[in-house]
Amino acid sequence: MDTLTILLQADGGMAIAKAGAVIGAGIAALGAGVGIGRIGGSALESIARQPEAKGDIVSNMILAAALVEGVALGAVALGFIVGL
Repeated sequence: MDTLTILLQADGGMAIAKAGAVIGAGIAALGAGVGIGRIGGSALESIARQPEAKGDIVSNMILAAALVEGVALGAVALGFIVGL
């Protein structure tokens, strides 16, 4: 095998790794969207059932959404860093 063949094979493997990293970042973003949607929907349902607990429900919802968003942002950033 000559040097060009080895370089082309290495480049092809890197392309697959980059594609996997970007796909993983996309899946992390989709998962965060679904998770935050479920958090918001459940919070609205809880407020509809118990309006007097609105303050506690909203504060817990914001905290949970922030945690989900932080983990998703880290996963997306890591996917793009690995993809470089």
